[in-house]
Amino acid sequence: MSTSTFAAAKRETFEILQPAATYTGSPIRSIPKGLPKMTLSLCPECTRKIEAVLFEENGKVYMEKTCPEHGHYRDVIYSDAKLYLKMEEWTFGDGRGVSNPAVPNATECPDQCGLCSMHTSHTVLANVDLTNRCNLTCPVCFANANTAGYLYEPTLEQVRLMLQTLRNQQPVAGRIVQFSGGEPTIHPNFLEILAMARDMGFTQIQIASNGLKLTDPEFAYACKEAGLHTIYLQFDGVSDDIYLRTRGERLIEKKLQAIDNVRKAGMKICFVPTIVKGINDHQIGDIIRLAIDNIDVVSAISFQPVSFCGRISKAELEAKRFTQADFAQAVIDQTGICRPMEDWFPLSFVAPFSKLVAALRGVPTPTLTPHPHCSMGTYLFVDKKKRATPITRFVDVGAMLQEIDMLSRKTGVMHVKLWSKIKVWNSLRKHFHEDRAPEGLTFERFLQTLQGLLDKRYGRGEMEAKEFTYKTLMVASMHFMDSYNYDVERVKRCVIHYAAPDGRLYPFCAYNAGPTFREKIERQFSTPLDQQPELVKLAGMAS
Repeated sequence: MSTSTFAAAKRETFEILQPAATYTGSPIRSIPKGLPKMTLSLCPECTRKIEAVLFEENGKVYMEKTCPEHGHYRDVIYSDAKLYLKMEEWTFGDGRGVSNPAVPNATECPDQCGLCSMHTSHTVLANVDLTNRCNLTCPVCFANANTAGYLYEPTLEQVRLMLQTLRNQQPVAGRIVQFSGGEPTIHPNFLEILAMARDMGFTQIQIASNGLKLTDPEFAYACKEAGLHTIYLQFDGVSDDIYLRTRGERLIEKKLQAIDNVRKAGMKICFVPTIVKGINDHQIGDIIRLAIDNIDVVSAISFQPVSFCGRISKAELEAKRFTQADFAQAVIDQTGICRPMEDWFPLSFVAPFSKLVAALRGVPTPTLTPHPHCSMGTYLFVDKKKRATPITRFVDVGAMLQEIDMLSRKTGVMHVKLWSKIKVWNSLRKHFHEDRAPEGLTFERFLQTLQGLLDKRYGRGEMEAKEFTYKTLMVASMHFMDSYNYDVERVKRCVIHYAAPDGRLYPFCAYNAGPTFREKIERQFSTPLDQQPELVKLAGMAS
């Protein structure tokens, strides 16, 4: 049965378990499906909330909205309406947010962040900005490092407060933290902060880095010893002409050196390319091939179509807007690997897997419940000859995830002893086709690989060397919003949150766009540059 057939069957027969309210009682409006439809957006000029209509035209999905003061706006949301609608069909219901929101009786989104009682997702990935200084001056940086006119650099105690806020989140405590910036590695207490996060119980510690300091092998080893697991490596292309345009410097040799040092230190890498139409979208395939060539150290790619956080003309917006459907088409055109309608799913598609693991373990587990149009992804299984096979070629993923969702419900309401965990997992065997699987991938090893994706103890490294798990590459696209394509329904479901020194958590697209809490927080907890001349000077010396 094809994936599209599964999608049709699910629309007609599969019951989605949709909660009516968050843990603290705020009503949850189900994600409206189909086209056309109305949503709540923002005016790009004054950021007031205004109604917007989403509709199909010439096979594309557009958003149109009108501000009473600043006029009419139109933006393409998805360049393929069929793929847009497929993303909506592969969701498994919203989450219920957190039971201890900082804003317990919120009535307005996105104005009352905290998290608030209206938010439907708990934190899956937390960002903690360590500085707004950087050793690069990138034209595409939404953090606006080195140009804000003030220094934002939290103290150790402020960082501890932010981390504790994440650990205190209920019912699912924050477990994955990513230190970002600016360039986080230039914080004067960077290694101490890594060790602090490790000692506080974070099971996955990441950094979002340009990689310049990781060209020093001793620094890479020190990061590993302090508890760092993954580097989200800024990686816009495979040639210096790209970096000259996106980052202002020739960087490819430094990127390759950082990759080698991370490999030797025993950590892993997720490439993070910012994609700008007409600038580097032609190198999407090259980036994927380079990741496959370095599959021993690269475990994922998170492509990020550029967000326009400043003002931009209508002509420039139309020329440079790159949607997730554009990304899916670029992958098939440049690699021939992934077919848009068959191989891509929203990241919320994997929510049933986390729910089943939580039910079997008897403890809450981070669960991806973002809006289906926030992101899309697939898993490639890479054999010893570095041939990549999408998971959809040998697994009936649609049917499998539906069954996993049903198993999670049954397991959750029954006494765990009545269920054999082996029996539960083995019930999925019928969805796995070993005759179409990559060389050396058995059903047992497939299950072990899924286990490794959730638990770093069974993932990369020694367990992979023992062939307990199979090499995988997650390829994803995460399209963060700007004020032109802002959708409040997406903000409510965000799973990537910023922890701030005020003790609150902010959804990614409320922190960096729309209300832009980033600027308010940084100004509140910053000092003018003229009062910190030595620290600012260090930014230019850090590389």
